[in-house]
Amino acid sequence: MKQYKELTKQERATELLACMKKFEEYKAVGLKLDMSRGKPGEEQLDLSNDMLGSLPGYMSPGGVDCRNYGGLEGISEVKDIFAQILELRPEEIIVGGNSSLSLIYDNAAANMLHGAGGGVPWSKQGEIKFLCPVPGYDRHFSICEYLGIDMIPVPMMPDGPDMDIVEKLVASDPLIKGILCVPIFSNPDGCVYSDKTVLRFASMPTAANDFRIYWDNAYCIHQYEGPRVVIPNIVRECEKAGYPHRPYVFASFSKVSFSGAGMAAMASSASNCEHIRKRISMQTIGPDKLNHLRHYYFFKNAQGVYSHMEKIADILRPKFKAVLDTLENGLCGLGIGRWNKPRGGYFISFDAPDGCAKRVVSLCKEAGVVMTGAGATFPYGKDPRDSNIRIAPTYPATDQMTTAMEVFCVAVRIAALEAMG
Repeated sequence: MKQYKELTKQERATELLACMKKFEEYKAVGLKLDMSRGKPGEEQLDLSNDMLGSLPGYMSPGGVDCRNYGGLEGISEVKDIFAQILELRPEEIIVGGNSSLSLIYDNAAANMLHGAGGGVPWSKQGEIKFLCPVPGYDRHFSICEYLGIDMIPVPMMPDGPDMDIVEKLVASDPLIKGILCVPIFSNPDGCVYSDKTVLRFASMPTAANDFRIYWDNAYCIHQYEGPRVVIPNIVRECEKAGYPHRPYVFASFSKVSFSGAGMAAMASSASNCEHIRKRISMQTIGPDKLNHLRHYYFFKNAQGVYSHMEKIADILRPKFKAVLDTLENGLCGLGIGRWNKPRGGYFISFDAPDGCAKRVVSLCKEAGVVMTGAGATFPYGKDPRDSNIRIAPTYPATDQMTTAMEVFCVAVRIAALEAMG
């Protein structure tokens, strides 16, 4: 078929009727498919079930009684695992509970109240702002909005945020205190920051001497195609550039073991870690060290984690392929959509014709396919073009994924034809 814009008005009307007929057929099936978030499916979660068995004991190999108080930074064995994965030193790692998102929130909130690294509280300096790459991670945006941090969108490029814009903004405004990043397999575009982008982040002058990079390594080991992705170490590069306190690095096992019962960590300079230890000593008397111990005995080391991730990749690969194949079959050549083809991460980013994203998501919901809300990948839920839709292939079974994407393709066709008139 020709591109939709090349069809006559009558041809588009005929095509719309055919698409609506197909849509009604899907509605009649009574589908109930959830693609609203990047949740692991049951098959993926089952890979970690052996972790639920009895522990060989409650003492860590290092001699810590994991039933008791203490161990504010996590047991040394899991600090070592995170250090191996993040290529950092164990003393730069603090292991917490099950969520890296909570670590990001706590850190940003503490900086608002008490200042970054013991400096002047951000909240007392004026209207604080963060740069937010777009399309981006909706939960990052929610943290900023809840804390009253103004968000400035920065366009994402194939190799990371538009650094010309980033550098110009941070150099000119001392109230810009941070940027939220997903450097490997970004949410939702799936792009990987280039070496040049990382080095520019590390060395750029900023008007704020307490500017911080929130480096969310959520998907750094979530790869299902090609050789393992490695980018420059932001902590080491900031040290070389003379800004050792600039980065906060976060990572978690939420999609490695159990989403609700994984473990999370953050890393930064020795000085930053000292301030963080002091703060968390007021919040808790220690994380769930028994859960840390479960993870240690299950994975043993970083290689054990990587071997586990290969099994996850085998589960996710056909799901992503089903999405991409269905998009190709259903929309390729029509000129009504663009999408990325990531090698890892949890999402596929789709751009519908301008003004159509909300309509597409609404139609999918009507047919029983729940998508991430249109606009979620932009601050305040406002996509200025009403175009971007985040596709989350990980939760439904592969055969269900194909059906869901067939519905999605029909919805895109309908929305595009309606918009063209």
